[in-house]
Amino acid sequence: MDKFHAVFDFCLNHQKALGYGAVSLLTVGSERIFSAVVFKCPCNSWNMLYGLVFLLVPALILFLLGFLLSSQSWKILTGSCAPNRLCRCPHGTRFRHYLKVLGLVIVRASVAPLTWIAVALLGSRFYECAASGSSSVQAYMCKGKGDECVEKMPQVPCQSGTATSEMQDILMSLQAQSQVLGWSLIASVFILALVFTCISRCCSPVSILQLAFWKVYLEQEQQLFEQKAKDHAAKLAERNVKCFFDSTELDEFPTPSAKEWHGISSLFTFNPKKDYYSMMHKYNSSKTNTGSLRSVEGDTVPCCLGFVDGAGGINTQGL
Repeated sequence: MDKFHAVFDFCLNHQKALGYGAVSLLTVGSERIFSAVVFKCPCNSWNMLYGLVFLLVPALILFLLGFLLSSQSWKILTGSCAPNRLCRCPHGTRFRHYLKVLGLVIVRASVAPLTWIAVALLGSRFYECAASGSSSVQAYMCKGKGDECVEKMPQVPCQSGTATSEMQDILMSLQAQSQVLGWSLIASVFILALVFTCISRCCSPVSILQLAFWKVYLEQEQQLFEQKAKDHAAKLAERNVKCFFDSTELDEFPTPSAKEWHGISSLFTFNPKKDYYSMMHKYNSSKTNTGSLRSVEGDTVPCCLGFVDGAGGINTQGL
């Protein structure tokens, strides 16, 4: 039992890294299935288009799916063009805030597509099919070998076992190019991730222990919010159903207004003068008598606190 609790605590403490790992493993498995079962290089003039579609289109779909599953992107968009509100572009500090949040969404949504492209390049099947149909690659690979080499190039991916030594050398070169590009992409992604992490942590306005406490607080707030939301919704539903069947007058039932819901659904901004750990914490601590948030100068959006909007509040990914 103690070992089970240790594993459970480890999963809770590293759920973000484990989530990215699970997404990457699913992407690798999907790429292997597509490469082995679905992909069949036509070995004609369609080579380049066919290979690029299998290399890039699934990556684009995974990237768009990452946007769809991001709670931060929906925090920006939901209600921004409601009938009773002006649909206008944000400006000034708010616009910079949106850009930073959008950048974090893009970074998180890029994990799966970059994994797909990297694994596909290491497997080399998509690349060798696309490259064999490219006129520039044909000219480079067949330099000094005559027009017959150019004509045979599209057939290279389909002659892996029966190709001549010349065509076999070209196939091996295409595979080598693909794998070099794949490892270069992986190395570049890890270098950029390391640089971004170092910069964001160096510019962090809070210490590492407060950052750890912050994440624990958000997990607890989310759990309590979901439980309270279920209990509150159940009581409200019970009152309405009971009133309908008993034909009685509605009893007064306090519930948050639309303005209050909007207040806790806004994007989080950090202020070094006030230690607010979420929008709910900030709203309850700094709202005015009219129910609006008091404007405070000095609000910033540190990259290291980008997890606040993604973790706080009820899970909206299924809505």
